[in-house]
Amino acid sequence: MMRRLSLLLIIVVLGLAEARGQNAVLRGFVTDRADGQPIQGVNVVLTDEGDAFLGSASSRDGVFAISGIPPGRYFLAASFIGYSTHRDTLVLEAGEIRPYNFALDITSGVLGDVLVEAENEGAGAAGVAAGIQSIRPRDIQLIPSPDLSGDLASYLATLPGVVSSGDQGGQLFIRGGEPTQNQVLLDGILIYQPFHLIGFYSAIPSAILNVSDVYAGGFGAKYGGRMSSVIDISTRNGNKQRFSGEFSAAPFISAGLLEGPLIKGKVSFLMSGRFDVIEEGAARIIDAQLPYAFNDQFIKVHAIASENTRISVTGLRSYDRGILGAQTAADADSIKNQVTWKNDAIGARYVMLPTNIPVEAEILVSLSTIENSFGPEATPSRHSRAREINASANVTHFNPGFDIEWGMYFKFNQLDSELSGLFQDLNDDTEFISNAGGYVQTEMPVIERDDMDLTVEPGLRLSSFPSKGRNFLEPRARLIFNYGMHQLSAAAGIYHQEFVGLSDRRDAGDVFTAWTSSPTGRVPQAIHFLGGYQINPWPWLTVALEGFYKDLEQLSVAEWTSFPRFTIRIQPATGTVRGADARIEVNAGPFYGFLNYGYSKVEYVAQQTEIEYWFGPGGYSYSPPHDRRHQANAVGSLNFGGFTLNVRWQYGSGLPFSEALGFDEFVLMDGPKDQFEEPGETRVLYAYPYGGRLPDYHRLDISAEYKVEFGAETALTVLASATNSYDRTNLFYIDLFTLERLDQLPFIPALGLKLEF
Repeated sequence: MMRRLSLLLIIVVLGLAEARGQNAVLRGFVTDRADGQPIQGVNVVLTDEGDAFLGSASSRDGVFAISGIPPGRYFLAASFIGYSTHRDTLVLEAGEIRPYNFALDITSGVLGDVLVEAENEGAGAAGVAAGIQSIRPRDIQLIPSPDLSGDLASYLATLPGVVSSGDQGGQLFIRGGEPTQNQVLLDGILIYQPFHLIGFYSAIPSAILNVSDVYAGGFGAKYGGRMSSVIDISTRNGNKQRFSGEFSAAPFISAGLLEGPLIKGKVSFLMSGRFDVIEEGAARIIDAQLPYAFNDQFIKVHAIASENTRISVTGLRSYDRGILGAQTAADADSIKNQVTWKNDAIGARYVMLPTNIPVEAEILVSLSTIENSFGPEATPSRHSRAREINASANVTHFNPGFDIEWGMYFKFNQLDSELSGLFQDLNDDTEFISNAGGYVQTEMPVIERDDMDLTVEPGLRLSSFPSKGRNFLEPRARLIFNYGMHQLSAAAGIYHQEFVGLSDRRDAGDVFTAWTSSPTGRVPQAIHFLGGYQINPWPWLTVALEGFYKDLEQLSVAEWTSFPRFTIRIQPATGTVRGADARIEVNAGPFYGFLNYGYSKVEYVAQQTEIEYWFGPGGYSYSPPHDRRHQANAVGSLNFGGFTLNVRWQYGSGLPFSEALGFDEFVLMDGPKDQFEEPGETRVLYAYPYGGRLPDYHRLDISAEYKVEFGAETALTVLASATNSYDRTNLFYIDLFTLERLDQLPFIPALGLKLEF
């Protein structure tokens, strides 16, 4: 199968290759002269003395490419907001592939008069096109936070299609998907559990981010292995010209970052570390136990190996430990409810622009591991580990008018579990699974006019599991139509997920996850449909609407049973997700704000054998624990007199849960039993599965910052914040066996400091 795919990709690329004998190609890297960072979105334009007008925009890596250039003399202009326009005169020959790297200087002046309007797929909260939104560090800084390090998790929780487990839990459900159906990539490396137990934080601080693309559905053929969403994160390269850093302290975490050149202008490093100070900070402020501990460390080395190549190595480690359903960590019994997870990820990335071929090639090699346990850390009652080794290659072939992107990958997975009867039809064993495949996709302009353009992005992905004897062919498509101030977008695709995360969600707030291959022998599948509309009536206002539908097949969910406690079998299920988002964004001088609302309905149909006897034929239809029907976020940021004031209010309607009606004592008659002497075991008597709703969730957060600069290179920022300002009691966890509950964080005032140098 892989041999056939390789042959198909080669035929496609060769068949659509450019006839370079007549035309030239200009490509290279664009960087910031001050620190050597690649600049995304730079508009590079070629004009001649006639009517020729060719252009391109740079990618995440700062790569730009203009193909199909007739030989001749051209004037080059490269423009980007905040930088001086770079100008040059070039003479290109027939068939020439010209490498052309340049750096831009920061300026406070006005942009040059030559610009290319590149497709804007994510600038701001309302910048969503067919499910895709881009998030940059400056967006994250708008969200009130109890510390100054900033974090991607805080911003993700403001998106209308994202359901968060709240201040605690570290779980995100994106447009009806489970947390384990989200794929999070850091510089191309898989991160199994990217979020900390304290919901303000991910394992990825905003200080290391370049840009994060969030695909809430309908993602292209380049991505696979997950059936709900993709969060594709790229990190900054370290400063190649000088050393710099920052340190911050706040009631939840202390953080530090350092970057600088190893070889000036050629090799740089970037490293960061964060460690919780909850016991010494937040717990003392509210005078209550917060039994959580977490930390994360990151390092990246980036090198300019030659004029046409870039090499980077990225590493991430994170750790979380917390006690669920207990208000005090000193209680010996509470250790039984302790959850722990550890992430380790490392990868190398090689980007190359070959001298004689008009392509960009990317090679990735990575190792990712997650360990998840429940109970005492040394002797847990449940334990799960997953490991993935990945080797992949992505190639972009530059053609006149449109580019072709294709790639191939090989993955090796190891899955271990010791579940102590939690999932009765799963053995405590080790699985070794290999996965290989490839994809091809392109972006084809159908209409190109001054006032109108239509772009279609078809793609096809093939996944093969030789050890399982399974093959999946997944077509994908995306469409974007711009007409003046209006934009219409749509996307559709088929997605499969061989590796699933299993959780016992009968207890609201449970976060232990066991990774396994599809346990029922049937691989989960999702079909996505998305459609959206965006309008920019004035430069300061953007309005966006988007609707979505997902059809889910061959899911593995918990079998419904009340005996024994925490023992559930896996049963097949189907599902649907339908909903819509509405977003309004305002950017007017010193004020920036957005308001969004999301409606979603998630419905599963369970099909276990006993359901027919309990509820009648046709399966049992229910709303799973992450079915939040209504969600709203209002965010505002105001700059005045050197102060920055950020405010956020969020609301979420109640989540489904299974109500306990009472308890009885159950004696299993598996032999002669003395009913007078046999004590039996306590059994929960449940109402209808997930028939109840938890209380609504809402909270107001406020923060104010003031920065004092000492000279040109040192600054101190002071933060004052109030989390849950009106002290709303929001439920986080309830143990349906003991009816013990744990609430979200109460009102927490905080002060924080950050020193930048």
